[in-house]
Amino acid sequence: MSAQDSPHSLRIRPALVDDCALILSFIRELAVYEKLEHELIATPEILAETLFGPKPYAEVLIAEYDGKPVGYALFFHSFSTFNGRPGIYLEDVYVQPALRGKGIGKALMSFLAKLAIERKCSRFEWSVLDWNAPSIAFYRSIGALPMEGWTVQRVTGPALEALAALSGEGVVGE
Repeated sequence: MSAQDSPHSLRIRPALVDDCALILSFIRELAVYEKLEHELIATPEILAETLFGPKPYAEVLIAEYDGKPVGYALFFHSFSTFNGRPGIYLEDVYVQPALRGKGIGKALMSFLAKLAIERKCSRFEWSVLDWNAPSIAFYRSIGALPMEGWTVQRVTGPALEALAALSGEGVVGE
C-alpha cells in the first residue's frame, strides 16, 4: 500500500530555520546507518548559516507522516555544461527505518523529480554507497541507472588546503 492509498497522511514541506536541530538529528541517523558517524561535524548553527543564511547552499525537504517528521531530503543545484541547464543533486535522502516501505522515500524522490522538471533541470542525480544493496534496489525500482565510467573524486582536509594554497601562484583576478 503506498502513502497515497493509505489512511495515513504524508506531507512533504520545505524545511525552516527552526528545523536545523531536526535536520541534524536525521543527518546523525543517516551517518550511523552509513557507518560514517565519525565524519559528522555539522551543528544546528552551521546548518542555520549554510542552509538559511544570506547565501543558502542547499535546500531541505521534511517528510511528515501522520504529523510527525520521519525523514528528509537535502539537495542543491548542479549544472550541466553539455545541456546548458541546471540539475538537482540529491546529497541525502533518509526515512527512519520503522517507516520504510510506506512510500515515503518514493514520495520524496517523486517530489524532487517534479521540482527538477518545474525548474527546467536536465537531470536529477545522486551517489549511493556500493555496499548499500537495499538503497540500490530501491533506486533501480524507480528507474535510476548507475553512471558507468564515472568515479566520484573528492579533495578534503589538508589536501584541500594544499590545493587552495596553489591558487595564489601567478593567478590574476584575486
